[in-house]
Amino acid sequence: MAAAAVVSSSIVSTTPKITGSTYASLLLSKAHHHCRLAFNPILKSSPLRLTFLPNKPRSTLPLRRTNATAPQTRCLFTGIVEELGTVKQLGKVPHGGFDMVIAAKTVLEGVNLGDSIAVNGTCLTVTEFDANTFTVGLSPETLRKTSLEELQSGSLVNLERALTPTSRMGGHFVQGHVDGTGIILSKVPEGDSLWIKVKAEKELLKYVVPKGFIAVDGTSLTVVNVNDGEGWFNFMLVAYTQQKVVIPLKEVGQKVNLEADILGKQVERLLSGYISIRSS
Repeated sequence: MAAAAVVSSSIVSTTPKITGSTYASLLLSKAHHHCRLAFNPILKSSPLRLTFLPNKPRSTLPLRRTNATAPQTRCLFTGIVEELGTVKQLGKVPHGGFDMVIAAKTVLEGVNLGDSIAVNGTCLTVTEFDANTFTVGLSPETLRKTSLEELQSGSLVNLERALTPTSRMGGHFVQGHVDGTGIILSKVPEGDSLWIKVKAEKELLKYVVPKGFIAVDGTSLTVVNVNDGEGWFNFMLVAYTQQKVVIPLKEVGQKVNLEADILGKQVERLLSGYISIRSS
């Protein structure tokens, strides 16, 4: 049954069917009213009713931040490497820091100062850039925690820009916060694919599960096997991936940056809190 909507200064008396044109007219009228959806326990034709409230002057009180102390994720990546960059310079600079200059092309498109770019899976901030290169600063903690200290002029590095709201999620959620490093134990070809075995510390390996995700030098990869006793995990690189990332170029014994899937770390944190409450 078609219902005619009669709009008073407060409430729509019936529940009309919202068509595309009706919705458009509601959007156009938002300058005069606020629209709110609320549950209607009486009308059976629709569980919702539309309520229009007159505009109220905006409060002049300052906005209050909630969860101000909650940890924030500064950047997010997918682990799908966009291009290989080349280290042009790296080392200490007059102001006392440690800078790295990287030649690139794709990640420079639309770049701005302060943008986040993952370099071998490490989230770094752009401090300078020109048409062909960008510069990032490396803190002492970053050098201690990652394999970037092994780079030298001419080294190739994996590059990926931080996600935008319209990006495709081709890999998994990668924060660019390296958990630690691993050591390449072996590289074994099988057909045109390549098996890579990586040794990792026990504290990091506990988050690595077969068929789960892990970021290796910022590359989103699927774990195949995990050996807790010997302290390693492995994965396979198909021919296409071998041509797009730096991992196959590294030798046995070299370091790789590792970031475990954040899901495992979040679950562990939640469970530890629950167990602590139950045991108290």
